[in-house]
Amino acid sequence: MRLDLVDVFVNGALSGNPLAVVHGADGMSDAAMQSLARWIGFSETTFLLLPTHPEADYRVRIFTPVLELPFAGHPTLGSAYAWRAAGGVAKGARIMQECGVGLVPVRETEAGLAFRAPPLRRSGPLSDAEKAAALAQLRLTPEDVVEAVHVDNGPPWQLLRLADAQAVLAVSPEVTAQGVVDLGLIGPSQEPGIDWEIRGFFTGPGGILVEDPVTGSLNAGAALYLYESGLATGDYVAAQGRKTGADGRVHVSRDEEGVWIAGKVCAVGTGAELAI
Repeated sequence: MRLDLVDVFVNGALSGNPLAVVHGADGMSDAAMQSLARWIGFSETTFLLLPTHPEADYRVRIFTPVLELPFAGHPTLGSAYAWRAAGGVAKGARIMQECGVGLVPVRETEAGLAFRAPPLRRSGPLSDAEKAAALAQLRLTPEDVVEAVHVDNGPPWQLLRLADAQAVLAVSPEVTAQGVVDLGLIGPSQEPGIDWEIRGFFTGPGGILVEDPVTGSLNAGAALYLYESGLATGDYVAAQGRKTGADGRVHVSRDEEGVWIAGKVCAVGTGAELAI
């Protein structure tokens, strides 16, 4: 086995979301994968395995420090990049990833690698109780929120739309997570080159609320919501991570095949041998 470190959704050196990718992980147990993900401590660590679906080029398992996810966005792009950089050759015109939600195509674009957003497993408004819990966690009032919806595409994201990017960046949530949460914020931006500002929060080890630098799954769910509601029509760019010290850029487009989430990926370190 070997380990690569990559940076996903970058907008300059070390500006995106880091990902650890383990190659040749077929012999690892679930417990070993979870332990390594916890030890590395990134928001996700991925493990590349031989595919089980005939159309897939590889299979990936995605672990946070505390649990396994059926799908996540920046691990999809980072895993595809690392698999190809290690000599992987796609069976078809695109890379086909197999993961917990099924097959996810990845293609090359001018904005970088792009994955097709999987369908939402749950959409529609939050219940009154869900909205109240989200408001308390994020220390917002009902008047702060324009709309609150589910955008569950693997991670059970709840998305709160605020009036503008400044309101999104001003949010200061409770440090202690009230249960297991996946909360996103979005607001329109007037900054040149940026259409939407996004922030994403999840429950980390010890029950602490963690802000993710750049979140592909949240951006994918948000994109489906924005297009469905008519808030977005053409291509757009989202910024995320500026409250964490990152400065990621997510490029979103839509065509007859679906919604695509793109970003640039770069290698930080490659080929480390694992001695576990």
